[in-house]
Amino acid sequence: MTLSLTVSDEVRALAPGFTHVAIEAHGLVNGPTTEASSALLDDAARRLAVRLDGRAPHEDPHMVAWREAYTAFGSKPSRTRNSAEALAKRALSDAGLPRINQLVDLYNAISVAHLIPVGGEDIDRIEGGMHLVRATGEENFVTVAGGEEVVEHPDAGEVVWRDEAGVTCRRWNWRQGPRTRLTEETTSGVFLLESLAPMPVPDVERAAAELAELLEKFSPGARITVRPPAS
Repeated sequence: MTLSLTVSDEVRALAPGFTHVAIEAHGLVNGPTTEASSALLDDAARRLAVRLDGRAPHEDPHMVAWREAYTAFGSKPSRTRNSAEALAKRALSDAGLPRINQLVDLYNAISVAHLIPVGGEDIDRIEGGMHLVRATGEENFVTVAGGEEVVEHPDAGEVVWRDEAGVTCRRWNWRQGPRTRLTEETTSGVFLLESLAPMPVPDVERAAAELAELLEKFSPGARITVRPPAS
């Protein structure tokens, strides 16, 4: 059964130029970072440097649009960066990109190379469908702090991804909760590529096609479906 993904009218009104492409994949094989997935991250950092051509990530027009969207729902984008800007900043630093596991490495590489927020969720851990909404402030976001599980609540009006059990990602694509993240046991996942104008929709589609090819390469035989762009 196809995972339901919806975007609320309130989010559409906040960011009329928002588009997302979803890739649903079943029969995935995950595991620790390999030389191949690590090499993809190194290559993504090189591609990013070429794309930016000396600019800082936050100066890219797509990242400017994301900062404006964050400001529109009350977040401070210089303190809570969208996931693509945060990864890009790390990619250009001495620390470099983190190595998490194969599946996360793949989507992080696409995010950095194309400078577009990309997230991955374990479908088997999602309850019901996924919904992009403006929070009431009463929703639960279960995370970990100091090694202990804690429950946070988003700010009222904050843009969040949520399922029937609670928030899965705060501040649009800033922080994912551990409940639905991709682990080495994940076999079914949904990957979301999120863009705002002025990024052309065909650019998002190319990024999604590249990620789908990588998923097929690293998980031969997986059933992979790329959904048309949606707003």
